[in-house]
Amino acid sequence: MKKIIFALAFIGLVGCQQSKMGYVDNVKLMNDYQEKVDLEAKFKTKIEAFGKKRDSVQQAFQMEAQAFQAKAQKMAQAKAQEEYGMLQQKSQFIGQQLQQEEKQLQVSSQTEMDSLVSKVKKEIKAYGKTNGFSYIFGGGDGGSVLYGTEADDLTDEITKILNDNYKK
Repeated sequence: MKKIIFALAFIGLVGCQQSKMGYVDNVKLMNDYQEKVDLEAKFKTKIEAFGKKRDSVQQAFQMEAQAFQAKAQKMAQAKAQEEYGMLQQKSQFIGQQLQQEEKQLQVSSQTEMDSLVSKVKKEIKAYGKTNGFSYIFGGGDGGSVLYGTEADDLTDEITKILNDNYKK
């Protein structure tokens, strides 16, 4: 009986020793990953350019609307209503165009960010396989690691690999 208990304990001990585990602080990794920083800067520039374009288009339309109001006072009521209707249609068209451009920008940003996250996950998986890890957990805000020793933290190593690959 003692031999069976000892054998089970030994098997359990050996089994535990074979599992190599580590974790990655997802937030720190993504904040330190240069490609993500560059991607955010690229879209910030695009968003700012879109904002300027939107403001410019809206300002031009407001000037047109003000000019119409001054002109409408001197027009026949039927003619003024007709032109007011055309101005409303133009306003709706401009609004739809701007909304569509904004949506395209958001979709493009999300697509590129999803691709980046996928790339990071593949690199973590490759790192785990290459270095003999049974598990690599995600930590940081919303992660599944509530505590881990610094020795098990792979964040800096994986960030370095990702940044080195990005520089290439």
